Amino acid sequence: MKISNLMKVKQRIGCTLMAAAMLLGLPGMAAGGSPGKPAAVPPDLTQGGKPDNEHRWTLGATGARGWVWSRYLAGGSENTDARQILITEVAKGSPADGVLENGDVVTGLNGQAFGGDARRLFAQAVTEAEKESNGGVLKLVRWRAGKTENFELKLQVLGTYAPTAPYACAKSKRIFEQGCAAIAKRGFMDKDGNVQLSIENDMNALALVASGRNEYRPLVADYARKVAGCQPQLNGLPTWEYAYHTLFLAEYALATKDEAVMAGLRRLALDIARGASGVGTWGHGFVQPTGNLGGYGCMNQTGIPLTLAMVLAREAGVKDPDLDKTITKASGFLRQWVNRGAIPYGDHEPWPWHDDNGKCSGAAVLFDLLGDREAAAFYSRMATAAYAERESGHTGNFFNILWALPGVSRCGPAATAAYLKETSWYYDLARGWDGRLEHVGFPGEGSYAGWDCTGAYLLGYALPLKSLYLTGRKPGAAPVLSPAEVAETIAAGRGFTFQNAELKDWYATLKEVLANEDGLIRGLASAIYPLLSAEDAKALMPEIVAATRKNAPSGEMFRMGIRWAGLDLLARFRIREGMGICVEMMNEFGWGCDQNQCVTPLKKYGGAAKEVIPQLREIILATRKAIKAEPWNAAGWNKNILTIEQLIRDIEADKNPAPVLSIEEFTGKKSQP
Repeated sequence: MKISNLMKVKQRIGCTLMAAAMLLGLPGMAAGGSPGKPAAVPPDLTQGGKPDNEHRWTLGATGARGWVWSRYLAGGSENTDARQILITEVAKGSPADGVLENGDVVTGLNGQAFGGDARRLFAQAVTEAEKESNGGVLKLVRWRAGKTENFELKLQVLGTYAPTAPYACAKSKRIFEQGCAAIAKRGFMDKDGNVQLSIENDMNALALVASGRNEYRPLVADYARKVAGCQPQLNGLPTWEYAYHTLFLAEYALATKDEAVMAGLRRLALDIARGASGVGTWGHGFVQPTGNLGGYGCMNQTGIPLTLAMVLAREAGVKDPDLDKTITKASGFLRQWVNRGAIPYGDHEPWPWHDDNGKCSGAAVLFDLLGDREAAAFYSRMATAAYAERESGHTGNFFNILWALPGVSRCGPAATAAYLKETSWYYDLARGWDGRLEHVGFPGEGSYAGWDCTGAYLLGYALPLKSLYLTGRKPGAAPVLSPAEVAETIAAGRGFTFQNAELKDWYATLKEVLANEDGLIRGLASAIYPLLSAEDAKALMPEIVAATRKNAPSGEMFRMGIRWAGLDLLARFRIREGMGICVEMMNEFGWGCDQNQCVTPLKKYGGAAKEVIPQLREIILATRKAIKAEPWNAAGWNKNILTIEQLIRDIEADKNPAPVLSIEEFTGKKSQP
């Protein structure tokens, strides 16, 4: 696939409704502070400021966890303006134990205050400290009880990421080995001492299989036989359990040739095959007696690993026509988005990112194993370009992290190394002091809180071993990218980032939504208006004004929302023309119009609105005429008259109004004749 196709995918919108829905996931800011409504600006924690949500980040191998200010962006978060880290937890026996304590605020590094995103800079400092040349010394600036001082933490020396990492990289090898040891130490028992069969343990056990270490065999074999004997519940969300139990069991069988699990593997794989819909899809559950899926219907997040599990079960020796038939249907269904965009939630239009919570990455592995060169090439390059999108995900980013590097690896070692270079800071931040990696989602997301995600991360570090089909044991079909193609693919992902505060990459989408002919679609963009900075508003001003001044030609029921939002935005930036548009809209008396929705923004101009008082008086006269024509509306319109009369008095009372700017003055651009 040419890189131009990737760029088209990045720029296009699958459909305007999808784009508008996507916009609703852009930064959400409010003056308060709670999940879903983060503070508009970072609080100064050294001056009594308070954290604004419950999210806590793992702070690398320090053993500490902390709160970092974030704002939400497209289902993820960004910390561009964060300059402080509030310590909220310190693990006993960790490097931070006795040095940091709850309530401390880390304000900088190497004797200097943070000059950028505190979270990313802290992660990069951990990476630097772990180098042999730095001896594990992490130099931080700490504020505690009104006093600021420099201090040091001593981390384990793991070395430097090689340019080829995770391949031929001593640090990557050490991380993998430590992670496997941590998994084995913890085991697969729940708090009651019973083996817990779960997605997280499936991945943890898979990491131990990937290691090939004999000392882990008894532990993994016991877990595998429990999985082989299990019967996932058909109520609730059975497809999730089926997918990852079967995926693990198939890889285990392929690696060990353990005949004791084959009957269970066959049963699970055929349950999957026979539980698909007529087009080879699954939802939270299997197909109903009616032949349709229940609930939400098709869910590709389960469909991809279910299909992959069947493929691996077949590789392990499970043979049945039902298996072959369902693999063909399911892979054909998933193939429909090749060269069109990212695989979406279900049977929808393509998602206009490079990946949607790991689905393209998982599909890259699937089609590579199926020998489909075109599909494997497309999805693996999409996965590689998605390096800045991995903190996102529907209900969380667990599957984004799980499938990322296995999917990227299909593009070859050079692409994998380039990808890890972009994301290694995040991996080093998520890795705890004991080698384990807990789930690190994003603010406002808690679906996987408490999950042990060590195995999910370690699949990436296991790539050099090529011991699993998921990590390259079987030669694949995807073409290895050339150095020039690697550079192009990485460049294609530059615009998709949660680590900057700019919306410039979304301007084209906003413009398209605001120009849509349907009022409902236009109205969806109104949720973005309160979040736009002055620079954003300048870039979008022609489209904002056009969408405010005139109704969309269709979708009358929902036509007014975007127009009222436009009035508020123009008033926020004190745009002179906004006053005139307020008056124009107050003269509209059709269904759905509301003069009060125009009064509120006009009131924000204060005394500057004196120039429109004559028009307001004319509106009062026009409203009285409307009452005579439609007396049944008299009560509401009389209230409007009283409101407008009060507005006039308020405007006249403001003797020292703030200045207003014309659109030309605000944007610095002359209007087109």
